[in-house]
Amino acid sequence: MNITLKQAEKIIAVAKEKSIEIDTKMNIAVVDAGANLVAFARMDGAWLGSLDISIKKAKTARYFDMNTGIIGELSQPGGPLFNIEHSNNGLITFPGGVPIKNAAGEIIGAIGVSGSSVENDHTVAEAGALAI
Repeated sequence: MNITLKQAEKIIAVAKEKSIEIDTKMNIAVVDAGANLVAFARMDGAWLGSLDISIKKAKTARYFDMNTGIIGELSQPGGPLFNIEHSNNGLITFPGGVPIKNAAGEIIGAIGVSGSSVENDHTVAEAGALAI
């Protein structure tokens, strides 16, 4: 299964609404099951440096089918995934990347959000991921 452009656009719309609700300006990326970019939005005034981070968060969440914050916990010194962020041409291992599942519970893509605190990034990503 793969995410459709229509679904990705809905996810971005919901994530943008959440960003506005919590007064942040975000970069929002949605990738498909193969970790290919399907849709992207950079809200007016969002940090330029967060553009790449949002895409890498989405890809990281899809590569490992888990929230990027969980990968971050596992990749601390002494952890089982220590230094994993250096693989796959660079991963992002802090919150803001969330897998996207269809109604059957199958992972069809992922969302990555960056532009504020990692807590806000995760809140917006989670809202988007639950949009479909």
